[in-house]
Amino acid sequence: MAEPVRTLSPTTRDDVLQRLRRIEGQVRGVQRMVEEGRDCRDIVNQVAAMRAALTSVTGVVLECYAHNCLDCGDQPRDVAVSELIDVVLKATK
Repeated sequence: MAEPVRTLSPTTRDDVLQRLRRIEGQVRGVQRMVEEGRDCRDIVNQVAAMRAALTSVTGVVLECYAHNCLDCGDQPRDVAVSELIDVVLKATK
């Protein structure tokens, strides 16, 4: 049987897309910094900001997944918890 698709709610989807667009802008900014030969410390600071932003997006999506996964009545709770743990571990590597 195919696994159920767990999608983001419309509000969460819009929030995640907005955050990803902001991160996309940050990436372009860092590319420009590298092209312009900017100070390495400034580049590292911006990369750290991008990483923090991606971590934040990951948290939002994981929270949504956790709610959807654990509320899923079509599988035993221990299976749902195991899947959730797998997803969290992959996200935090």
